[in-house]
Amino acid sequence: MKYLKWIFVLSLLVSCSKDIYQVSKKAYKKQAKTLGKSLQYIQPDTIGNRTVNVIESQNFSMRKPNFIIIHHTDQESCEQTYKTFALKRTQVSSHYVICDDGTITQMLNDLLRGWHAGNSTWGKVSDINSVSIGIELDNDGEEPFSYAQINSLIALLDDLTEKYKIPKHNIIGHADIAPGRKVDPSALFPWKTLANSGFGMWYDETQLHHVVIDDHFDAHKALKFIGYNTTNLESAIYSFKLHFNADVVSKQLTELDKKILYLLEQEVFKD
Repeated sequence: MKYLKWIFVLSLLVSCSKDIYQVSKKAYKKQAKTLGKSLQYIQPDTIGNRTVNVIESQNFSMRKPNFIIIHHTDQESCEQTYKTFALKRTQVSSHYVICDDGTITQMLNDLLRGWHAGNSTWGKVSDINSVSIGIELDNDGEEPFSYAQINSLIALLDDLTEKYKIPKHNIIGHADIAPGRKVDPSALFPWKTLANSGFGMWYDETQLHHVVIDDHFDAHKALKFIGYNTTNLESAIYSFKLHFNADVVSKQLTELDKKILYLLEQEVFKD
């Protein structure tokens, strides 16, 4: 009898899960349809006491993403993440979720504005959600990222960067764009591996022990030049080290950090 009870509970949970995704799918289609209809017409604004003229041009296309933001889910499973993004009350979403076994699931059209970056900035861009694709990796932040997961991520990045011509330096982490607020992906994320595959920013390690930093080098200015928001300098340093010197993450810059910053500046100048 106890066994039958558990079977019933399990079947109920499965049916509830299916209902969540059906509701989310229906809402997605309805919102996309409404959005599509709103693009068919230009509603003229009134500026002062004059109505703006409208003459439709035939020369246009959809806006395209120019950044890719990598996250870790900080949840227990892909299934939990799917539910989080499917439920309206959470008010959070991402374009892709990659499971530990390498399975890739798309949850938003690439051209839709996902809700994954929050209050974030990179360089002069202050609305990251409007210009980015979000990729969530199933990881609790304390475990290594699997080979299958990183392999799938690289394949997805290859497809997205080719499709939308996204610059390699515009592939960054949530912590990079939200210093002091976010710390994902964790220090275990293999940024160097990604860079070796042509994605993301890295420095020329062969020059690391040869480069000489002169007295005029401004490390704080270099952080800002790369893209970090330095309003809270310690948080910016922490995010920088989480990405580029994860063996010694702290809120203070060492001489090694300054050399890395100098070499990163040179990489940005090349582009």
